[in-house]
Amino acid sequence: MTLLQIEAWAESWPIAGNFAISRGSKREASVVVARLSDGRTAGRGECVPYARYGETTASVLAAIGAVTAVGLDRASLSQRLPAGAARNALDCALWDYEAKGTGRSAASLAGIGALKPVTTAYTISLADAEEMAAKARSQHHMPLLKLKLGGAGDAERLRRVRAACPHTRLIADANESWSPELLPKLMAAAADTGIELIEQPLPAAADAALAAISHPVPLCADESVHTVADLDRLSGRYEAVNIKLDKTGGLTEALRLAAEARVRGFKVMLGCMVATSLAMAPATLVAQVADWVDLDGPLLLAKDREPCLSYRGALLDPPKAELWG
Repeated sequence: MTLLQIEAWAESWPIAGNFAISRGSKREASVVVARLSDGRTAGRGECVPYARYGETTASVLAAIGAVTAVGLDRASLSQRLPAGAARNALDCALWDYEAKGTGRSAASLAGIGALKPVTTAYTISLADAEEMAAKARSQHHMPLLKLKLGGAGDAERLRRVRAACPHTRLIADANESWSPELLPKLMAAAADTGIELIEQPLPAAADAALAAISHPVPLCADESVHTVADLDRLSGRYEAVNIKLDKTGGLTEALRLAAEARVRGFKVMLGCMVATSLAMAPATLVAQVADWVDLDGPLLLAKDREPCLSYRGALLDPPKAELWG
């Protein structure tokens, strides 16, 4: 049995400007990288610890450090760690290690054909209506913009952005910031301005209310869905699910979640945290079957790692083996 050496470390990557959502803002992306090696072949994975789910850089590093290398593989990993950032980094490192060790691509290992370029959304950070409209106008060449919303003032944000970009496809992410009282007005504003999808309008713990109202715009579960185990309770509340590898605990569960969501009639969005190309690369496999792709994390950074993914405007090319997979 090959004994793997497990390493993990934290990195910080500056964001170009400021990235703001309803829960706060930040100027750097804090990530954790895991590396598995047998002395000849190595694989890497990157994750983003997220405070919303009780994660910190220290807790993720500790969780990875507690994993023994004996008998470690993707199947046993799901029994050793819960879904979340730590498992994501190790799961993606295992995929990369196997790909490099066998000379086969991760896509081939997953039973997926040759990866194709995908079109990603570009995120407009939360700000006042005028500033968001100006930012959206500056990105009018991007075919799909994602608007971060915050509750009060969102109707005006939607109207201003739509006026600034009359022909651009728009999706919106409320990040749990809407209340039941605001919901009818903001849903109507989203419909009036041609928003094609709204992510997580209500807090995850209060989203049962979504089953009792009409949906003039399709709703997408984000904070409400992590793994396949969450799907049963989403019926009637949402029309789509946002799959992020940091929530599912890696590519293995993300592929499973995408397949199961389709079977149950949900559309699929593939999302990300703000991170480098190493975190985006495994997600490109899931992106092949997604209705909406939001893998713009590296585009929001002041600089990316090398080697990195290739973005041609909104078109994201498959990763090269030197990066991952």
